[in-house]
Amino acid sequence: MMRLSCFCQHLSMDSAFKSPLFHPTTSFSRSQVSFPFFSFQTQYLTLNKPPTILRCSNSSTISSTTNGNNNNMAGLPVKKKRKRYRKQYPGENEGITEEMRFVAMRLRNIKGKKVSSDTVSDSETDTENTPSDQEKEEDSENLKSGENGGDGEAETWSPTMEGFLKYLVDSKFVFNTIERIVDESDDVAYAYFRKTGLERSAGLSKDLEWFSQRGLVVPEPSNPGVSYVNYLEELAEKSAPLFLSHFYNIYFSHIAGGQVIARKLLEGTELEFYKWEGDVQESLKDVRKNLNMLGEHWSRDDRNKCLKEAAKSFKFLGQIVRLIIL
Repeated sequence: MMRLSCFCQHLSMDSAFKSPLFHPTTSFSRSQVSFPFFSFQTQYLTLNKPPTILRCSNSSTISSTTNGNNNNMAGLPVKKKRKRYRKQYPGENEGITEEMRFVAMRLRNIKGKKVSSDTVSDSETDTENTPSDQEKEEDSENLKSGENGGDGEAETWSPTMEGFLKYLVDSKFVFNTIERIVDESDDVAYAYFRKTGLERSAGLSKDLEWFSQRGLVVPEPSNPGVSYVNYLEELAEKSAPLFLSHFYNIYFSHIAGGQVIARKLLEGTELEFYKWEGDVQESLKDVRKNLNMLGEHWSRDDRNKCLKEAAKSFKFLGQIVRLIIL
């Protein structure tokens, strides 16, 4: 019995280290496979096929392989996608009012030569082509001289008192309109442009009364003034940015010029139309600052539309100025 017990014990120990035997023709659903150091369960189908034993891969091998691939990828050069930047409009870095000034430069003549878009530098750092404050004033003084022909020849002006009165009447009609719209509108954008110190309608009323007292007939607003007023009223209801483009350029153009003709016709008499309380340039600077501030929140599409409206405002104002010579 002792020998049989030892033999059976030896047999069981020996079979523990041998590979498990499976009978493929035998049907079973689950089997416990045991090894000396670990055990796991596997499932077999009852088809006359060799059984399959599932096992787990060594995690250290997978991690080392992954790290090796990452190290290889890290050594390869990475190509970055080139970022494209939109080309800025002339004056865009300074604000919408500067962009409109560039529009004005293209619409008038400098010393008989037409200024084109190619003449103006688009670079922000090009200081040689950046106009100084004195040049800006010289640019603005030509805005109310009307558009000359494309041949580059200067146009001869022969102002008359009758035409100058028409000009004052139409100007009063326009200033009355923009000041009324700004004061009465519920649009918060217009609140920044109330009582700016640039208002002209009150002074024009005094001037027209002065002419009437001297026996001159004050006419009704003419077609250029009426057309412009109708356009401004429609525009104010549609878009505040587009209306404010006209608002700024109307004051800017008036401050820039027109006084020489008035003094010539009136033999040195200065009208209220050309008088301001305080420093008019400082008042215009404040308006410019507020408009640039609002312009920062406008889309590029709205700013482009404002530039188109700036060109329209100069066209309307040019038609009113030409009343002086009619």
